[in-house]
Amino acid sequence: MSTGTVDRGEDGRVAVSGTGGRPADPGAPTREQPSLPPRPAAPPAGTPTGRTRRTPAAEPAPGGLRRLRGTFTVRTRILTWVVVLSALGLGGAGATAYLVETARIDRGTDEAISQEVEEFRGLQETGVDPQTGEAFTSLTRLLTVALQRNVPDQHERIVGFVGGAPVVFTPGRDELPLETEPAFIAAVNGVDGAAFRTVEVQGEEIRFAALEVRRGAEAGHYVVASFIDREHAEFIPAVRAYAVTAVVALALVAAAGWLVAGRLLSPLRALRRTAQRISDDDLSQRIAVRGADDVSELARTFNAMLDRLESAFTTQREFIDDAGHELRTPLTILRGQLELLDPDDPRDVAETRDLLVDEVDRMSRLVEELLLLAKAERPDFLRPERVDLGELVEDVVDKARALGPRTWLVDARPEAVVLADRQRLTQALVQLAQNAVKYSEEGATVAVGAAVDGPVARLWVRDTGRGLDQAEADRVFERFVRGGSSTRTEGSGLGLAIVSAIAAAHGGRASMRSGVGLGAVVELEIPVDRRVPVHLDDQGGRP
Repeated sequence: MSTGTVDRGEDGRVAVSGTGGRPADPGAPTREQPSLPPRPAAPPAGTPTGRTRRTPAAEPAPGGLRRLRGTFTVRTRILTWVVVLSALGLGGAGATAYLVETARIDRGTDEAISQEVEEFRGLQETGVDPQTGEAFTSLTRLLTVALQRNVPDQHERIVGFVGGAPVVFTPGRDELPLETEPAFIAAVNGVDGAAFRTVEVQGEEIRFAALEVRRGAEAGHYVVASFIDREHAEFIPAVRAYAVTAVVALALVAAAGWLVAGRLLSPLRALRRTAQRISDDDLSQRIAVRGADDVSELARTFNAMLDRLESAFTTQREFIDDAGHELRTPLTILRGQLELLDPDDPRDVAETRDLLVDEVDRMSRLVEELLLLAKAERPDFLRPERVDLGELVEDVVDKARALGPRTWLVDARPEAVVLADRQRLTQALVQLAQNAVKYSEEGATVAVGAAVDGPVARLWVRDTGRGLDQAEADRVFERFVRGGSSTRTEGSGLGLAIVSAIAAAHGGRASMRSGVGLGAVVELEIPVDRRVPVHLDDQGGRP
């Protein structure tokens, strides 16, 4: 320990000058602290003060929230949340660091004060004046020697009290003269034994430990005080530097968040522009999909929805156009017959009635076929099940025999079971058989067959009728197109269109190979998603 100098003032007080001095910051009102332990253990830090509760702000009305949200884009809302959460994270980290550092400073201050008090206790217990080698003659002498031997830290003051008045003290640099402050003197005189206290002096918070000292008839206090606010102030530059760094980091996060959010949401903007361009007359717009994230998947889903909408609108238009076109003729016939009807002629009434019933039946069949074509675009058009292709071919041939006197054959009977709609396939093959009868002469050959070639199942109807030119055969699957023939045939012209729709619903297609005078082969190709092996019973037959 270095030795300080002792100056005695006119009022009898002694100022002991040393190498230390600790400026302090404004403090809080006087509050009790835990007592000093009797021996070397360091005193605990001061108890925390109560926390001020904030009154929550009034919540805006739900309608106001909706209007407020409506003024911000998704990009802005995302950026706002990113900035707010980043600010909370940076602010929380800074506040935590500040609290931890101030707690460390407070703990270090208490430890330093305790060390000074313990050094005084050691001197008090020896009771020997180092200059005379004899016992201390007075309490003032004991306090003076203690102040000479103990060098206070920065922002620290040591004051000795005798009879309730300060008599010796270490002079400070720019700190408050605690030995003349009534609030400080009153706080020290209120200590019995040993204790830590905190007192506010002229707006500065002073943390001190006071030890009651007695020597003979004299009583006083040995006080070690610290300007705790000034200890905290040394950490303020680091706080300012962190705040500036946090603001810069927040600005960088905001800029990066704005760019990233814009890039991630670009498919949504494309979706919005596409949706704005879509109208009843143009459903062909699609969104360019890039990447494989959730937003890109949304764009794919939106494109698939547009595909379904376009298909539905196309089907609706075709149904309306076809119905308006094809029903006009029978309605004209009905109106003309009714206008020419002679209600007084029973024979004319009967003939007109038969003709009207026939036209109504034809209109009903036409409407049913148009509805069937419209339903072919719906996902519930098919009811897939296990279909044995061999049994299907035999069943179609058995049903087709009633269509006309032809030579009915089975071209191929595969041993395979596939997943398909048995009813729709039967409907398509029977329709093809009916067309074959219509365009062939009595006794001609009509054959039905099926085969499975890898991932494709083929079903066909072959006839040896009049046949068609191949260029014309390529058009027969269009609506209301009839095969060219010198012999007029009845029909709506929708039969092969229905066959093509059934094949398309299965994910396949229909085609025709023909030549004039060479007959025709109409074939359905459908993909086989899963082929199920045929299980035979104990007698080798099908179960």
